[in-house]
Amino acid sequence: MDTNILLENGTNELEILEFVIDGYSYGINVAKIREIVPYQAVTPIPNAHPSIEGIFMPRDVMITAIDLSNCLGRGEAKPGGMFIITNFNKLNMAFHVENVLGIHRVSWTEIVKPNRSFGVLEDSIILGVVKRNEKLIIILDFEKIISDINPETGLKISEIDALGERRRRNVPILIAEDSLLLNKLIVECLKKAGYENLIHTENGQAAYDVICKCKAEGTLREKVRCVITDIEMPKMDGHHLTKLIKSDEATANIPVIIFSSLVNDDMRRKGEALGADAQLSKPEIGNLVRVIDELTDKYHLED
Repeated sequence: MDTNILLENGTNELEILEFVIDGYSYGINVAKIREIVPYQAVTPIPNAHPSIEGIFMPRDVMITAIDLSNCLGRGEAKPGGMFIITNFNKLNMAFHVENVLGIHRVSWTEIVKPNRSFGVLEDSIILGVVKRNEKLIIILDFEKIISDINPETGLKISEIDALGERRRRNVPILIAEDSLLLNKLIVECLKKAGYENLIHTENGQAAYDVICKCKAEGTLREKVRCVITDIEMPKMDGHHLTKLIKSDEATANIPVIIFSSLVNDDMRRKGEALGADAQLSKPEIGNLVRVIDELTDKYHLED
């Protein structure tokens, strides 16, 4: 799908595609979408997860088809409808939906994070909810959906064990990650890798509030010397956070690492334009540690 959309860098906006399952509206970030195609028959995979419909090969590329209705607990999808073909975390996947309604441009400030009424937040597949035309659109966390089906696609914590024995480092690192589960796992992995001086926040706005507070107190150097941020986050996304940090003389020298499932060629160019010091795809937790090591040595972050 060619959306002909190229948002200005760091505007704190995104495009969401609205689609329908069982009469309800859901959304996906357009940045994750490669194309939208009519449903086509798939080849079932023996002993596959019940949410996996099968595989097909458009243009000689094998793609796994996911029954999104099944993932949402609404029964098996009927033949027909559309496939939303995505690319994130270096994976090509197709999600079977009933219909596609259109694209909405929204600000992350409009997206409401689900509260506990949605169930256990750490296991929620809901990224947020936005209201459009008097209708609620539930934005789904497709990374969580995929990792629930195949945990091997999530953070590879075994990569931390492969790093072996490491010395303790006292570099103060600020983390912005809205997923409670990933936030917790990133913190655990960094601590295991020797980085224990961590402040973790739930979105870019909360992280920026920490930076502003430290600036006002004169404690920025003591409390924030490196920032790790996701891109997709309610209230303030990682690109806008990066823009605010790099456009302020007081914070421009703080290394910013974008750690997101959305790091593809287009998003990488956006991150570079905003001044990000490094950009990594989410499963690469081992590489994240190596990049922090390199930036720590390069910029003498422990001094």
